[in-house]
Amino acid sequence: MTTALITGATAGIGAAFARRLARSGYGLVLVARDTARLDGSAADLRGKFGVEVEVLTADLATDRGIADVEARLSDEARPVDLLVNNAGFGNRGAFSTVPLQDELDMLKVHIEAVLRLTTAALPGMRERGRGAVVNVASVAAFLPRGTYGASKAWVVSFTQGVMRDLGGTGVRLMALCPGFTHTEFHERAGMGTGNIPSWGWLSAERVVEEAMRDLARGRSVSVPSKRYKVAVAIARVLPSGKLGGVSAKAARTYRTT
Repeated sequence: MTTALITGATAGIGAAFARRLARSGYGLVLVARDTARLDGSAADLRGKFGVEVEVLTADLATDRGIADVEARLSDEARPVDLLVNNAGFGNRGAFSTVPLQDELDMLKVHIEAVLRLTTAALPGMRERGRGAVVNVASVAAFLPRGTYGASKAWVVSFTQGVMRDLGGTGVRLMALCPGFTHTEFHERAGMGTGNIPSWGWLSAERVVEEAMRDLARGRSVSVPSKRYKVAVAIARVLPSGKLGGVSAKAARTYRTT
């Protein structure tokens, strides 16, 4: 059975990936911090789709958590064919108002965990001549705004660079860059969404469907929906100084209640 490992698998885009892949017959390894939610998600997926589901409790903001997932990815007896690095979070407030440790935790999850887990997964995939890694980034990667956007920009650059290095191996990497998506992300960060127009939202299911199509097409970057494709195209050609001004203005008007 083809197996996928998904981090941040109990909610939002991660949970949508789990449902989509289970429907396609994948065995799953679900990774998250909350054991109770993991067990509930696993039971639901087994009941609905009849697939094998393993759970792994791990906090990717810690060395121990990352090491536990690395060990699972390196297990030659139980190969993982698709890794979805989805775990992530945002910090509320401007850079100067966020505690340094919170920013460091974000970098641990968004950068170090992605680097280490991808590194752990690739040797087995290369040996088998097949496999894929989806690194969940954001359209924020294309906007010069704070630690979150900077960390997601790293994810995109890293993914594209490694994808080039893997040419001809049968292994694919793709950075997924969604815009505003209906998940628990903003609620967990204490961010309000009153200033975001209804047309700006995507469903997690749509994000995942477009991601899977783009992965099958061999794309190294996936930006779901035409509206966000246009936004990213504009962001890539505008001067960074002007982009920074637009991004800062959006942050000032972004209500937290």
